[in-house]
Amino acid sequence: MKLTRQRPPADPEGRMPLMEHLRELRNRLLKATAGLVAGMILGFVIFDPVWEFLQAPYCELPAAHRGTGGETCNLYTNGLTEGFFLRIKIALMIGAVVSSPIWLYQLWAFIAPGLYRKERRWTYTFMAGAVPLFLLGAALSYITLDKGLSILLGFVPDNTVPLVTITSYLNYATAMMLVFGLAFELPLIVVILNLAGVLSSARIRRSQRMIIFGIFVFAAVATPSADPFTMMALALPTVLLFEVAAFLAFLNDRRRALRPGAHDELSDDEAAPLDLDEIDAALEQSAEGGGRGR
Repeated sequence: MKLTRQRPPADPEGRMPLMEHLRELRNRLLKATAGLVAGMILGFVIFDPVWEFLQAPYCELPAAHRGTGGETCNLYTNGLTEGFFLRIKIALMIGAVVSSPIWLYQLWAFIAPGLYRKERRWTYTFMAGAVPLFLLGAALSYITLDKGLSILLGFVPDNTVPLVTITSYLNYATAMMLVFGLAFELPLIVVILNLAGVLSSARIRRSQRMIIFGIFVFAAVATPSADPFTMMALALPTVLLFEVAAFLAFLNDRRRALRPGAHDELSDDEAAPLDLDEIDAALEQSAEGGGRGR
């Protein structure tokens, strides 16, 4: 008789030995890497139209800002290998975007067994909002890219030709898209923290001025160009999205307050929301009492 090795049944709580965790991680990484490599191969194939799309904001600048006398649109290389590494970087970017469903699923499949049901629900909510918001921010940065470039190149003195290299331009465009995309995630983080009971709408209102001031400071520091137009193009939509998130937090707290005994209906794997306002008031009272005692 031929004996077959049977796989042990899966633990309903997602627990497994350390070696099983390492094997699971290895398998997930191999699958995610295979998807990334396949996406990079596609990136090499469609390099030309993607590069033309990325280069379009620069080509829309006036000829005087581009240092050319005609309608030609030229970027420059500063070495023999710069063109090769440009293709590698763009292929990697395309591969990461195209294969994102694969490596995101592999990441989720690895961490999901250790999450409670409510934590999984919050993760679904976060991912459903994070991707569109990031794409919205990246699209806004692409639309305003030519304005920031025009302002920066407008400071070039007369009789001076700006030699913009392909590497510096790609780094600038990539940094702009990342900064705008990540900044647009702030309202989603506020909503998730409110749903988790960590951040109340009253606390948001008290800190509203400081948060808005912090958004403008972040926009001034994080944007690569640091020009006023780009700063306002990032700060104003982010403030608007933050106000929407604060309003959603207010509606959620109001709905939660109208449900008496809601904490008694929580299951064993759900945490009751923290009332930070009551904690702050208790700390202030204890501090005042200690001061009077002295």
